[in-house]
Amino acid sequence: MNCPSQAVTVSALKKALINEEFLLYYQPKVDLTSGKLIGAEALIRWDHPEYGIINPGEFIPMAEESGLIVSIGKWVLSNACRQLVEWENGMLESISISVNLSVRQLYQPDFLKMIRLIIDETGVNPEKLELEITESMMIDSEAACIILNELKNIGVYISLDDFGKGYSSLHYLKELPFDKIKIDQSFIQQCTRDLNDATLVKTMIVMAHQLNFQVVAEGVEKGRPCCLSSKEFV
Repeated sequence: MNCPSQAVTVSALKKALINEEFLLYYQPKVDLTSGKLIGAEALIRWDHPEYGIINPGEFIPMAEESGLIVSIGKWVLSNACRQLVEWENGMLESISISVNLSVRQLYQPDFLKMIRLIIDETGVNPEKLELEITESMMIDSEAACIILNELKNIGVYISLDDFGKGYSSLHYLKELPFDKIKIDQSFIQQCTRDLNDATLVKTMIVMAHQLNFQVVAEGVEKGRPCCLSSKEFV
């Protein structure tokens, strides 16, 4: 059942937070060489009591506009970290967990304090937590540099998402403390059919490795993201 746009309101989102209607799916990350599971990306969904599962594209813009993305983002970070600890306590092989940040989250005054608090409360290893930002979020490059360096001091990994999609990515690679780049899926999805895309992807990978960055290819998947439980991947 499709969710009508008028159903996505600020009051409905507030109610969803109170009633714990949000849930997380986890998209596996696999090492291309070994085929080994090395991480998972937390993907939020809204389990609406009337309309069922609602994808983030339908409610995140409203959350951003209203400022509720800060509370929702905190919920995602906290629950993703708790899930990772639960997996590790269940003897699942150690993996990392990645979470997308919004521009409002990154620049909120108590952002770093919140990250430290979540790490302390959940007991997650900060080196297993990966925060993903996009180039468009770095509207204030000087402030972003300070925040990202503080995150590095905490021990958190930082990824540049949608790499290749913006205009100044090479500058940011030079100036900011990224650990990983994620090649935008628009290149990945066509690279087996388009020689130009294939060449660009190869060039990005070689450049990233020479700069000691890890590389993730977005969009290498089959079907919908699977929901991972604390016991097994399904």
